[in-house]
Amino acid sequence: MDQSHPAIETFGLRKTFGEKVAVEDLSLRVERGEVFGFLGPNGAGKTTSVKMLLGLCAPTSGKGFLLGSPVGTPAALRKVGFLPEHFRFHDWLKAREFLFVHGRLYGMKQCVLKSRVGELLELVGLASHSDKKLCEFSKGMLQRIGLAQALLNDPEVVFLDEPTSGLDPMGRRLVRDIIKDVKSRGTTVFLNSHLLSEVEITCDRVSFVKHGRVIQTSALKSLTNGILNVEIRAEKLTAAALEGLRRWAGTVDQTGDTVRITLTDESCLPAIHRFLVEQGADLYSLSPQKVSLEDLFVQIVGSEVGL
Repeated sequence: MDQSHPAIETFGLRKTFGEKVAVEDLSLRVERGEVFGFLGPNGAGKTTSVKMLLGLCAPTSGKGFLLGSPVGTPAALRKVGFLPEHFRFHDWLKAREFLFVHGRLYGMKQCVLKSRVGELLELVGLASHSDKKLCEFSKGMLQRIGLAQALLNDPEVVFLDEPTSGLDPMGRRLVRDIIKDVKSRGTTVFLNSHLLSEVEITCDRVSFVKHGRVIQTSALKSLTNGILNVEIRAEKLTAAALEGLRRWAGTVDQTGDTVRITLTDESCLPAIHRFLVEQGADLYSLSPQKVSLEDLFVQIVGSEVGL
């Protein structure tokens, strides 16, 4: 396909079910070869958005393109892989048989499938279970065989919906390594995950959605670099001392003998320390911590329960 087109591009995609608005305005651009995180609270329209991109439901209005072709067309889906969150696999099939069935659905030739299936079973750590039926697999093993089928046709874009759900720490590390590997080959990964720590480690950019609308899309490094949450524990903090902290921090929140501020430059920490001592405060600790993606999620999207 023409590499000049972005992997995913949408303009005002909207989906309604009767009077219910599931997605109000999905407008985003995902470049080729990046790992893109799609984040939002429950009910934000993430699942419906993915279904529109994959042609599983038609948008009410707006336009969307996948690899340069309109969403939902065979040309758009030919080089796409997908691991849904709630998968239902053919549990009477053996792992190898399952991948062969999906390979034939992709139109892959038998000679190509033989080597590709073996390669993927090895990649997801299931080579020794290739002749075991899926009904005998644990949830984590099913997650991994699902990831293998999502990569079977060597996709240019792969959609992963909660790919680490049900996996232990070693399984999550394996999935992270696989994502890094497919990215190094130029594959675009569209990732939806409740585990923000996984997104933080894996993604290049993230998009925050709320009430069916994209509210911010940013490079992950630009969101987190340089921002510090600082917790100050001190006694004898005067009103003048608290007010003086505002020269470095826009907001100053105090609870008892603990003050919390947010900084954009850690080089001012020594000056803050000197200032508080000069103001007569008894300083017990000054603890800077980089802002996590979870903190940013709450700041950007709000404190709604769940993702």
